[in-house]
Parts: sequence; structure tokens; C-alpha cells
Amino acid sequence: MLATKKKQTIIKKNQIHEKDTGSPEVQVAVISAAIDELAKHLKKHKKDNHSRRGLIKMVADRRTHLKYLEKTSKPRYNALMKKMELA
Repeated sequence: MLATKKKQTIIKKNQIHEKDTGSPEVQVAVISAAIDELAKHLKKHKKDNHSRRGLIKMVADRRTHLKYLEKTSKPRYNALMKKMELA
């Protein structure tokens, strides 16, 4: 789980306008941060299969958001991929 303050800073970095919390860019950024934290946890706890399943679901969710963004706005998708260093 992401701490509230950390999540707030991620949202502020990636939001399009002042009250934006649901755009694909923000959602991908928040999910990516959660994936990073969970990956660190799984390096320590190799047998935690329940968390591993959650990680796989998060990766699939992020992929879905990225596909949507690529389909609707290619320039925003390219900018996000470059900013998040996902490609």
C-alpha cells in the first residue's frame, strides 16, 4: 500500500489540471508506484504468493490503462511512456 502523502505527491506530479485524480496518466503513475513497492516486498518474501497475484493484477491493470491511452491519444501515451520510463 502506498502512503497517503506519497500518493498525493505522485498525483500532483502527473495531473493534467488542478483537480485531476482520474486521468489515465495519474492512474498509471499511482499503479506503477504500487507495483514498485510490491516488487520490493516480493524480493524479500519470495513465497508470498497472495501478494504475487496482486502484483500480476496490478500489472494487467496498468497495461489496460496504457492501451486505452494509446488508443485515444497517441501523443499523451508517448509522453507518459517517456516520463515514466516504461518503454
